[in-house]
Amino acid sequence: MDGASEAAPEGLARALADFRAEAMGRMPEGIRQALMAAAERLAASGIAERAVKVGDRAPDFALPDTAGRTVRLADLRAAGPVVVSFYRGGWCPFCSLEMAHLGRAREAIERAGARIVAISPQTPEASGATDAKLHPGFPLLCDAGGEVAAAYGLRYALEPELVAAYRAMGTDLPAANGTGDWSLPVPATYVIGPDGTVRAAHVNTDYTTRMEPRAVLEALGAAGPGT
Repeated sequence: MDGASEAAPEGLARALADFRAEAMGRMPEGIRQALMAAAERLAASGIAERAVKVGDRAPDFALPDTAGRTVRLADLRAAGPVVVSFYRGGWCPFCSLEMAHLGRAREAIERAGARIVAISPQTPEASGATDAKLHPGFPLLCDAGGEVAAAYGLRYALEPELVAAYRAMGTDLPAANGTGDWSLPVPATYVIGPDGTVRAAHVNTDYTTRMEPRAVLEALGAAGPGT
């Protein structure tokens, strides 16, 4: 086993499952049923199957980070592979767990020759608060209006029943995202080679499921820096 693999933290799936069980256990039945029904309909929509996948060319992007600096995918992949994580926002505890685990794996991922960026529809201010809370050590980029998420085939509009459930839980997406609409990206992680080809992808409409950092490192080992 190489040093990068040994350094990779494990347990993201376990942490997500534990939090899901706890959250579902204390959630009102009506909200729980609304979330589960909406999740089933989103899965049946086929959005995950239509999203950018392994072998596709990753759409380029230029997005601001929390300090307003523009980060370009083309510049990142000129130096090696890039790990791109689409997350819903810092208000989502499952996303926070993913960002924290990616942050712990950052040094191992960088030793494998790659860079990490995470993209959400949050405003720079909201993303800045997420960065200050989690300190992931990699750029959190702001995809205003979800345009980049849409280019990757990940953006979807929340149906009225789901909007009502989120409101009941105190989640105000228009405020967090600075827009008037209720839309989100399907959480996804991509490993993109220097040539712009997607080498690995994890796209799942179940937002409680994410790509393990170890799987990211395994994909980087298969792709290799500069390939």
